[in-house]
Amino acid sequence: MLHAKFANLHTYQTKEAGSGSTVLHSLTPRPLTPGATDDTTMGLLNFVKSFGGSGSAVKSGIIADAARSEVSAHTLGESFPEDEKFFGLENFGNTCYCNSVLQALYACEPFRRRLIEHREETTSMSSSGVGSKPPESLLGALGDLFHEISSQRKRTGYVAPKPFIDRLKMDNMLFRGHMHQDAHEFLNFLLNECCENLEKELKENGRYEPQQKTWIHDVFEGKLANQTRCLWCENTTNREECFLDLSVDIEQNSSITACLNNFSAKELLGKEDKFQCDRCGGLHEAQKRMLIQSVPNVLCLHLKRFKYIESIGRHAKLNHRVVFPAQLKIPNLVDDAVDPDAAYNLFAVVVHIGSGPNHGHYVCFAKRQKKWFLYDDDSVELVDEEQLQHVFGSTQDSSSGSEHGYILFYSKISTSQDQSAAA
Repeated sequence: MLHAKFANLHTYQTKEAGSGSTVLHSLTPRPLTPGATDDTTMGLLNFVKSFGGSGSAVKSGIIADAARSEVSAHTLGESFPEDEKFFGLENFGNTCYCNSVLQALYACEPFRRRLIEHREETTSMSSSGVGSKPPESLLGALGDLFHEISSQRKRTGYVAPKPFIDRLKMDNMLFRGHMHQDAHEFLNFLLNECCENLEKELKENGRYEPQQKTWIHDVFEGKLANQTRCLWCENTTNREECFLDLSVDIEQNSSITACLNNFSAKELLGKEDKFQCDRCGGLHEAQKRMLIQSVPNVLCLHLKRFKYIESIGRHAKLNHRVVFPAQLKIPNLVDDAVDPDAAYNLFAVVVHIGSGPNHGHYVCFAKRQKKWFLYDDDSVELVDEEQLQHVFGSTQDSSSGSEHGYILFYSKISTSQDQSAAA
């Protein structure tokens, strides 16, 4: 018989090992207040995870228990501002890909601030009132979620992002099923969809202008110089391309700097791929490369860990060790770059745990107030910065380790930050 304190519980199902039968567990308590739980509930949620929930993989492998501590008002102490919230996100069966990216974006201060400001502006102009109907766009659902977290009276707990998940499934059928999804595909869709939502709002308000950029572009957009040099007349053709994130190939025992240099390596265009030169008008061999022309305020780097292997006829995960530093200087800039000395601080890492692209689990490391936190769905824990080294990858592809950095988030260091560091 359950103790009275734990009588108000949800149930969940697992398969009994070896029998194939389904067992009901009544261990996850309902939130004591709408949307958020207290620290006792967080403890019970972690207990449930030990039965094989989404977080069990990370508990057993990613970092040692001695290097982590569950976040609470006590562990945060007085060094964290009262308005800083540390909330996990409930997993609705297969939404760890979504939760990990959302935590990285919440840790992105300029994005979080602009999103909440935008929500306040649109809410004040709306006559329908807050919460009277489901969000009309993915951007609106994301704003509601971030506002829900930032306006909590408690500093720790977890929330259920169901309205956001419902809107996501409504806008993209890819995310409607129960299959494992890719965190980078979700990030890419989310940012582009939110940009389209903003452009639609501008058009409806009569404020849209062709080629107008949104505040999301202000945060994430950079520019590439696509350079092609004709080997017949030596003329170089430059074409500007914008990006919100960069996907880079990886190699064994390399670094992010090496990956970026490889991204800009020269490629020979010949045979069937010859270049139609604008200057001489001929179809000739050419050299092509991509350089970064304008750096973004927030740099998102996607490590291409899933690759199609012809010998096995399917995609496989590359466990390569790729070192990513706490501070990064972009090596592959054009000669006349606007900000050639731009440097970045690492503030979030989305980690894939698993052996292949079609299954596994996602968690997120995020830096807040100079401390690192591990967000594993509804669980939030304080961790040592050194633990990020555990997700660089494996020095041998046959290694049993399965926790690897997948998406990196870097914020550009401002002049004031440079001066503060120097002092």
